[in-house]
Amino acid sequence: MYARSTTFRAGRPSRGRQSTPMHLTDAGIDFLRNEVVPAVQAMDGCLGLSLMADRGSGRCIVTSSWDSIDRMRASDSAITPMRERAGTMLGGLPFVEEWEIAAMHRHHRSHEGACVRATWMHGAAADLDRGVDLFRMVTMPAMESLDGFCSASLFIDRSTGRAVISATYDSTAMMVSSRDQAMDLRMRTAREARVDVLDVAEFELLHAHLRVPEMA
Repeated sequence: MYARSTTFRAGRPSRGRQSTPMHLTDAGIDFLRNEVVPAVQAMDGCLGLSLMADRGSGRCIVTSSWDSIDRMRASDSAITPMRERAGTMLGGLPFVEEWEIAAMHRHHRSHEGACVRATWMHGAAADLDRGVDLFRMVTMPAMESLDGFCSASLFIDRSTGRAVISATYDSTAMMVSSRDQAMDLRMRTAREARVDVLDVAEFELLHAHLRVPEMA
């Protein structure tokens, strides 16, 4: 199975080359949740979608899951106009990535108020299979011991060596309380998998219907 993630970073032009972060607008989030999500969900081959946002940093990520890479890519022409409109509403250009879904495990389903910690990593493409095995056998079982843990997934891009781990928690308070343990686990995983940690971010989970079966 495969996934496409589209990241929006709300911002406003500044005098330099970079934009100044600003809060996500409710209108932009409502457009994604009420118009983009159901439209993509109805497309051939789409299994489901998730939507998560960090209102403080202005970052919002929409992820869709697909039963084949061909159907995922065939949908792009229909999705592009919606993606561009969302970028205009949110004030930032969309950044699109395609992934292979390497692992998915649910301890229990998430509910309203759930949050996600996402960790982006990069390593040698040749080491990805080793990293996937490590995640399944060591990292995921360790995550289950963290208070409030709901689920975890691993997406990989074999062409670039990039990967992203997403861990869902029952609440912001539980996610915050797990930070030290999660950091220790993250550093241990990165060292053993021989990857670099590129970024770590925490989000509200606004829509949780990715509908990917257990792949532990």
